[in-house]
Amino acid sequence: MSTDMRFDIVIIGSGAGGGTLAAKLAPSGKKILILERGDFLPREKENWDTRAVFQDKRYLAKDTWYDRDDQPFAPYTHYWVGGNTKVYGAALLRMRPFDFDEVRHFGGLSPAWPIGYDDLEPYYMQAERLYSVHGERGLDPYDPPASAGYPHPPVAPEPRIGELLHDLKGLGVRPFPVPLGVRLPENARGTSPYRLGNFDGYPDLTEVKADAHVVGIRAALRYPNVQILTGAFVERLETDSSGTRVREIIARVKGEKVAIRGDIVVLAAGAINSAAILLRSASAEHPSGLANSSDQVGRNYMSHHNGCFVVVSSEPNDSQFQKHFAITDFYRGAPDSPFPLGTIQLMGKPDPGTLAWLRGSQLPGLAPEALASRTIDFFLTAEDLPSPVNRITLREDGELRVSYTPTNLEAYTRLEQKLAQLMIAVERGRGREQPTFLASRLGVSGVSHQNGTLRFGIDPKSSVLDANCRAHDVQNLFVADGSFFPSSSAVNPSLTIMANALRVGDRILEQLGTSNARSTSFAESVA
Repeated sequence: MSTDMRFDIVIIGSGAGGGTLAAKLAPSGKKILILERGDFLPREKENWDTRAVFQDKRYLAKDTWYDRDDQPFAPYTHYWVGGNTKVYGAALLRMRPFDFDEVRHFGGLSPAWPIGYDDLEPYYMQAERLYSVHGERGLDPYDPPASAGYPHPPVAPEPRIGELLHDLKGLGVRPFPVPLGVRLPENARGTSPYRLGNFDGYPDLTEVKADAHVVGIRAALRYPNVQILTGAFVERLETDSSGTRVREIIARVKGEKVAIRGDIVVLAAGAINSAAILLRSASAEHPSGLANSSDQVGRNYMSHHNGCFVVVSSEPNDSQFQKHFAITDFYRGAPDSPFPLGTIQLMGKPDPGTLAWLRGSQLPGLAPEALASRTIDFFLTAEDLPSPVNRITLREDGELRVSYTPTNLEAYTRLEQKLAQLMIAVERGRGREQPTFLASRLGVSGVSHQNGTLRFGIDPKSSVLDANCRAHDVQNLFVADGSFFPSSSAVNPSLTIMANALRVGDRILEQLGTSNARSTSFAESVA
């Protein structure tokens, strides 16, 4: 680590936003520092050890946060180089053009974005190439327009999932291969033998999973102008005397306080922690928190209505990697649902602890191993709506409080019902007995899809960031994580965070006056 703590650009966080942005900016020649509160996640046999990952929580953050009733909880979040992408499921779907417009839901309105789908489409394309996305255009009933096909073909289904795919199509549903970020050896991108069985929730020992460390940070660190400082907890941002520029980043590194200066500062610590950093940065010039003249910092927190829906069939499912398809037929509603419902997708096989939790007292005569061998496992996502009372605040002791009341739950309930009806029909069509369903929606600790706490917009009175994700109040402060979302849509946020980080990268390079030749070098590298 250099002793010179002055940089052209400082990026706080190395996940989907920060890691992608670092890869984007690295070829510019600008002096860049990445601050990450975690360390490099070790490649070790425990990466794929179910007990170590899920029961011992070996890689989970040790934080305790508090809910709206001031009750403590352990958030499902991870502090490593690469952020939460080290354990994500790598489902990389684009938002749809109508998601950028005002949309009416059962629970109210989701607001329009200050940019449109066309503004983000070129960056979606770059992100799909960077993260080696495997998929097929034109099969998703709400497939958004794209300027080219996916970089790689979809991962093939295993026989039991191929059978289910066929049966669902026979019912008039249009399942499609879920776009996955995987660096498979046949694409000349993998570096070792691999398996996809232990995937969702697991670190990837073989680094086939396209995460923000392997794809973004590692690529950025190949440039001599880029450095990373791990174990760096950012306490606050301090401004100059005008209050309109960040002068110093105050961080604690292995117990020592460090002051770092950057001409441009980028928050990419995740929607919850980025909001917390700004709230901790209150000062005489910014008494309610930095960049908070709108009183919107921390507000409008969203995390989707996500949940597990496990189908217990009488037919065994021996698939090692069942995560093949998604269903969006109900994304904009159904004949009996005038408003949007959401997205259904297959997920990786749940760990024994999760399966036991979902099971409760059901199927008492079935051994755990027998139960696990007969499940087909889905992940449901419905849109939750922004609300100013759903917010991130700091307690008097400085700890994080996540005040969240679910919105638009009707959509999630109806989506569950649609999937249950489909699976009953599938099993009946095969002459099997009616399946048992084990299901639960994630609670406040399920923060993997966190977004919305620093919304962007045109009006500084109602938004924290402008349309380029620069703070209205602070000239050299940008944001590159999911906190900029004014609405959440009903697809995984990762690809949109990555694409927007690439877009923000262009705006940063413009502000720094970087030549066109250098600013386009990244786009050429992923073309």
